[in-house]
Amino acid sequence: MDKKSQANEVAKRLKATYPEVEIALNFNSPFELLVATILSAQCTDARVNIVTQTLFQKFKNPQDFSIATLEEIEKEIFSTGFYKQKAKSIKNCSEILVTQYGGEVPKDFDILRQLPGVGRKTASVVVGNAYGIPAIAVDTHVKRLSNLLGLVAVSDPEKIETELKELLDPVEWVSFSHLLATHGRNVCFARKPECAKCILNDLCPSVTNM
Repeated sequence: MDKKSQANEVAKRLKATYPEVEIALNFNSPFELLVATILSAQCTDARVNIVTQTLFQKFKNPQDFSIATLEEIEKEIFSTGFYKQKAKSIKNCSEILVTQYGGEVPKDFDILRQLPGVGRKTASVVVGNAYGIPAIAVDTHVKRLSNLLGLVAVSDPEKIETELKELLDPVEWVSFSHLLATHGRNVCFARKPECAKCILNDLCPSVTNM
């Protein structure tokens, strides 16, 4: 089986296993998703959802964040880790959105990438999940599982993104990120993957405990 066929078979099986899969972060607007994704760096989505539940009640839009002090933001996001840098990114990002984009989050990937604290993964998450634009967000799960499955053999996230895009139709890109992440959280654990119960074990060259 060539890599393209393998990738599509992986997507097919994971979709059958996780038919309701969607992004794990809670959000009600592109801006909320942008902030939540910035907070998710080196932090679990579950923790971010707990934090944003109160954060977005206190700061409802870019304007609110732009006029808040760094200390006020830091206090609310402390438990997500790296809170000083995240608060700075969120505040600076909000100020730019207010002054240059009318308080709206741009749909353009390259423009998003120019915002403070926004890398390729964050931009991909926002355009893919807030605007429905095909994108692959390479998080730790996508990086790990795509290598374990032999779909890629590189560690650089941008190269992984490029190679996965070549293997899958654009319509599959957004969901494929969620499917790999979900499978990584439920079966293919980093420390001890449960290969015996994995529905991909016959496709995976990294099976360890069958």
